[in-house]
Amino acid sequence: MMKLSIAAIALFGVVMPAQAHQIWIEQPEGQNAVVRFGEFGENLREASPGLLDKFVKVTGAHISAKGEQKSDATKTANGFTLPFKAASGESLVAEDASYPLYTWKQKDKDVINWFYPAARLVTGFTAQQPKLVLDLVPTGEAGQFKLLFKNQPKAKTKVTLVTQSGWSKEAHTDEQGLVKFDMPWKGAYVAEVSVNDRSAGERPGASGAEKYDAVSYVTTVTYVNGSGLDPIPSGPPATPGK
Repeated sequence: MMKLSIAAIALFGVVMPAQAHQIWIEQPEGQNAVVRFGEFGENLREASPGLLDKFVKVTGAHISAKGEQKSDATKTANGFTLPFKAASGESLVAEDASYPLYTWKQKDKDVINWFYPAARLVTGFTAQQPKLVLDLVPTGEAGQFKLLFKNQPKAKTKVTLVTQSGWSKEAHTDEQGLVKFDMPWKGAYVAEVSVNDRSAGERPGASGAEKYDAVSYVTTVTYVNGSGLDPIPSGPPATPGK
């Protein structure tokens, strides 16, 4: 039997081929940033009506030398639009800390899990401070990131770099939480990382406190490389789920 990702269980609630959906931030030329949901490497962007409607409240922040500007995102037919964009030297973060809890079976026991999607967009590799619970930030060295979980370096954790063509490369963070990638092509890259925290707790909910047994953090960072080889063409857009 194929092993399912926790994210797939949260999304679909049924047994199906494993796929770890995530959110990532895109910034179309001349437009404000948009938070997408799906599979970047498969050219899959979920839509509304559909799986995009599972989100409760996507929030974002614009980080610059002037400080931090926070705002809720606005849902559209294929993403969540933020009211700002990142100029050179700036960055963006986004998350949904209210994604619905879900229950799944683990050794005949019902486990209540919290899927916590988050994303970052960077315009360069100037060192940055973490803003997300699970955050992958530039270190000041080209192609290098530092993974932090609850503001502490996270060692020996797999990070996957993908392009929209489907090309991907995996690496693991070292003891200091550092990981480095070559980015040979022009265009957008998305680095993905996930951590399952088995610490039980509770969070505020619309009807009071909501208890959970574990949290599945899934975070991405987007970087658009302006130099290099011409990118590998991506395939046609994948069909969104319902």
